[in-house]
Amino acid sequence: MAETWRYRGQEISGEQIVFLREFIRAHPTSSRWKLSRQLCEALDWKQANGALRDVVCRGLLLMLDRAGEIELPPVRRLIRGQRRTGRPRPEAVLMDTTPLTTTLKALGPIDTLPVRRTADEPLFNSLMEHYHYLGYEQPVGEHLKYLVLAGGRPIACLAWSSAPRHLASRDHYIGWSAEARRRNIRFIAYNTRFLILPWVEVPHLASHILGRMAARISKDWQALYGHPIYFLETFVDPERFRGTCYRAANWVLLGKTTGRGKQSNSYVPNRSIKEVLGYPLTRRFRQLLGETEECSHR
Repeated sequence: MAETWRYRGQEISGEQIVFLREFIRAHPTSSRWKLSRQLCEALDWKQANGALRDVVCRGLLLMLDRAGEIELPPVRRLIRGQRRTGRPRPEAVLMDTTPLTTTLKALGPIDTLPVRRTADEPLFNSLMEHYHYLGYEQPVGEHLKYLVLAGGRPIACLAWSSAPRHLASRDHYIGWSAEARRRNIRFIAYNTRFLILPWVEVPHLASHILGRMAARISKDWQALYGHPIYFLETFVDPERFRGTCYRAANWVLLGKTTGRGKQSNSYVPNRSIKEVLGYPLTRRFRQLLGETEECSHR
């Protein structure tokens, strides 16, 4: 048996695995779903907003079950779309694709709407699926989705999620310790998708939207997850894009990725090398992200 396992930045020792086995035996009638929630309650494993971290907990339990370290109860029912590969893809939505070519000034007022858990979320998902070259991907963990409208018409979409735990160029730029990174990684938001709809041609629109995002995302994150955001980051594939809009919005180049995914077992790149860009939301970002006291983030 492996002495230590790792899952989403957490170490699981042999003693903890023994505890999990005993906990499962003590709840013989619980389903997998109920078991993860009971475990979160027992360990007080919650997000900053008080919600149980049961999705992460189920992932941890499933990993240990597949490794033979614990034995989960049998699956009681299959939920359509529960498995990532089995999820139905967002359907196309009938859209007005009339070309919109104008200046930023002539475009008029722009509304940037957070649409997660709203009636507009399916529209966001559909636009990403059918017009972004990477398609739609269901985020895991903390995340926000934004729909940008002009005159009530969708013109852009942005997706933000929890930041990668290990990113050498970013970590060097911030200058934090491993303990500070473990504690404070939640204060960074990662821009996973940015889509200007293909029929929209408005010079400087993308950098303008990024500026609007920087002004509001921390408050939106605070409202949903109970904590602010101090730093933004993203990846740019230089083989496809120059990242001009980010640079125009004063994002800075932090460095490049190694080209190795988190599952890589060698030092040989197995994917394209990306540029890493970042944007501090406060001048005190290094101090705030480098602190190791829980009471410091008020």
